[in-house]
Amino acid sequence: MFRHQGKSRTLKHNLQIATVLSFVAGIVNVTGFLALQQLTTNVTGHFALFIYDVSNLEFWRGTVYFLYIFSFFFGSFLSSFLIELFRENKKWNVYVLPTTIESLVLLSIGLLSNVVDITYPDVIACLLLFAMGLQNSYVTKISNTIVRTTHLTGLFTDLGIEISQLLFPKSHPNRVKLKSTIKLRIYIISFFFAGGLAGGFFYSKIDLKLNTLVFAAVVLLLSLLFDDFRYSLIRAKRKYRQK
Repeated sequence: MFRHQGKSRTLKHNLQIATVLSFVAGIVNVTGFLALQQLTTNVTGHFALFIYDVSNLEFWRGTVYFLYIFSFFFGSFLSSFLIELFRENKKWNVYVLPTTIESLVLLSIGLLSNVVDITYPDVIACLLLFAMGLQNSYVTKISNTIVRTTHLTGLFTDLGIEISQLLFPKSHPNRVKLKSTIKLRIYIISFFFAGGLAGGFFYSKIDLKLNTLVFAAVVLLLSLLFDDFRYSLIRAKRKYRQK
């Protein structure tokens, strides 16, 4: 699901990566909000607050929201930069590096919260937004802009449009493609919701607090390792058949 590109990429691959990454984003979304009282998977609300503070000439307060926005932007930039930098090396899975960085950020925050008091919550919020910027960028590039997993506004908009198009078969005759896209949107929304439920349960009921992010990182790393193992197995089978 991480490796297939272009024409070799199917709906199945997009569904697989959508379920994993939207689940992780759902966990981060709820954990960040419960721990920091800030949105940590998108910047729409932060941009509104930034404009509000600037319009009231409270530039220092606005700086915090600017840093939130920049952190998400920088994560997106760095992810794309690393992918483009190593794309020519055909032996590499170019998506391993940004995915690993995201996992390390989540792991570090969770583990450090056990030994260090969170006295600078804005720094943690910036790191989580950076991690989500990384994720949103590489999943967008993997899926050729079809899958986005860190926020739902655009997804609900697209889902509403596509469901309405089902009612007009003459104008939209490609029903198979339309239903596949709707299925993908529903998967992303459902697993984002499931991740949020899991995040809330682990954070509050199990009392893991920010250690909930460790769980998200483990899910991410295991999916990456499983994908690499499966790819190696497929290559081994192909070589065996050629002999």
